[in-house]
Amino acid sequence: MLHVSLLIAIALSQTPAGLAQEASTGPEADALTGERALRVKPRYYRWHVDPGEAWLEENTGYARLDWEIPIAQAALVLVDVWDRHYLKEPEERAERIIQERIRPLVAACRKAGLQIIHAPSPPHAKQSAAWVGREKEPKPPTAPPAAEAGAAAAKPWPPLEFRRKTGPYLKYARPQEPMAADRARILKGISIHPDVQPEGPDVVVATGEELHQFCRERGILFLFYLGFNTNMCILARDYGSVEMHKRGYEIILVRDCTTGMESFETQAGLWQTRGAILMLEMTRKYSLSSEELLAGLPE
Repeated sequence: MLHVSLLIAIALSQTPAGLAQEASTGPEADALTGERALRVKPRYYRWHVDPGEAWLEENTGYARLDWEIPIAQAALVLVDVWDRHYLKEPEERAERIIQERIRPLVAACRKAGLQIIHAPSPPHAKQSAAWVGREKEPKPPTAPPAAEAGAAAAKPWPPLEFRRKTGPYLKYARPQEPMAADRARILKGISIHPDVQPEGPDVVVATGEELHQFCRERGILFLFYLGFNTNMCILARDYGSVEMHKRGYEIILVRDCTTGMESFETQAGLWQTRGAILMLEMTRKYSLSSEELLAGLPE
């Protein structure tokens, strides 16, 4: 036993310092490099089956990865976290999510140094003092360049009348809703929820291009999304999950910090919300819970 211990001691004394550091992982490695990391296990849905199983949908399922992300390369993106909704049920669900999930998550992310990015609609973003485009907003040109003038002269397709459903295409327009004015009254003065306002180093973006340029400047590659509505703005905004994934970013949805707009057929089971989350997980994006993100933040 003494002989074995002596051999181990000799071997350890001859191990190069660099090799010992390379073998270190987790918090010890972070302490050596000085780089704080976010540890998460993002979930996705596999279109594949395990070896030996039949190629059937019932044999597909979820899988998880194990990522350690430098916290400087990640950001939490809050999409349309409004102070109200014109439909009662999504307003109640959103308020509960904001108070129970989003508020503590945002506070913990700020404390850990994770960049917070607010992404309301462009008109609301431009009213914020934290709007990143304030100093970069281009002045309106006095006259269009020759190339732009030529492009404007070209006939657009589809025709503008078709897009606007005017003129000969009026018959294809959706009918005016009788309660449209009441909806507008409810949403008049809508703003970012008072409990999730931008603070400190938070920024506000109005467009996908602004979000992209901010991430480029800061070296951000991983975007954690939350907000409303799952099956609308989270998916369809130009700063939303789908478009930013097209730009090359890794997208992770915080699935218990979002809810969608449901129909009378889906409301009981929240199947629009679940379907939107699953669609992301099936198309090379990921999800996790707020508890998992909280647990992965560096202390």
